[in-house]
Amino acid sequence: MGVTSIRRATVSDAEYISLLGRVTFSETFGALFRDKQDLLLYYERTFSVQKIRNSIANANNAFWIAFVNELPVGYAKLKLKSGSPFINSNEVSQLQKIYVLKDFISLKIGRELQNSVLAKAIENKSEYIWLSVLESNNRAIAFYKKNDFSQVGNHDFQIGKEGFSFIVMSRIL
Repeated sequence: MGVTSIRRATVSDAEYISLLGRVTFSETFGALFRDKQDLLLYYERTFSVQKIRNSIANANNAFWIAFVNELPVGYAKLKLKSGSPFINSNEVSQLQKIYVLKDFISLKIGRELQNSVLAKAIENKSEYIWLSVLESNNRAIAFYKKNDFSQVGNHDFQIGKEGFSFIVMSRIL
């Protein structure tokens, strides 16, 4: 399929990540929205180029971007020093996002992105890393279980008229 490379994202990658965020979110969750306006409003709040620029510029965040033959195909976001009510430690980071375009998932780019995130969390002296995953996303849950994450809690999240149930997973670093 080509040469894969992953590097830390910079503010100049905000347009790529904004677009990847919208497309991968739509591929993963778009069909769950009855009102497409709710989805469009969420995109604007979450994936606007300026919001992504600000997020990349925040020293508490780290982003990576994955390329195949120079084409951006995925990204990851780590939030350092991000506690969870389900983890009894102050040295905790949150894996907020790992998304890869569906056509490129088979290349195991998600694993490579995860390895970059875990290495940074360890370098930052985190004891734990946690994430939230939609409880019906069996592929992602199996991926995280295979990578030593276990369920530590549940929470709900509302986007527009839609309610979603998430599993909180963590692992010791």
